[in-house]
Amino acid sequence: MNKKLLLVTLAALFSVSAFAAKDSHNGPMERCMKAALAKHPGKVVSLEAEIEKGRGAIYEFDIVGSDGKEWEVECEAKTGKVYEEELDVDANNQEFRSKAKISMEQAKKTALDKYPGEIESIEYELENGSPVYEFDIKQANGKEIEVEVNAVTGQIGETEEEVYEIGKD
Repeated sequence: MNKKLLLVTLAALFSVSAFAAKDSHNGPMERCMKAALAKHPGKVVSLEAEIEKGRGAIYEFDIVGSDGKEWEVECEAKTGKVYEEELDVDANNQEFRSKAKISMEQAKKTALDKYPGEIESIEYELENGSPVYEFDIKQANGKEIEVEVNAVTGQIGETEEEVYEIGKD
């Protein structure tokens, strides 16, 4: 009789802990990933945790969509809401080239003048149809800053400090 009671008690405890573990993966990153994938179904290939001036903690997901397009989706950690979606394109993308007035070299100089360091990567993006260069710059202090330069105006847009990255974009 005591063995039955012990088995029932153990089974109940394991069921409760398994149920609790399932719910434990519903934090800010998971909410943001669900929101990003709802906008662009596909496969998340990288995740960055960043700090953006004026927004605080954000998550940035690089997603290869079911449609084959590559998306960069940004979500506020605090609210779980997607606030920006950018289509990654290559340097020869016709829409990007036809709208860009600033060369990559000019944009690079603008970014490095404001944020000196070594450029680790360059991306070409269409943000709401507007061409944007995005530079990841490793600074002397070891911090990595993501800097957007508008390819039409040459103005610096968003800047974000990378906290960590999982995967490679």
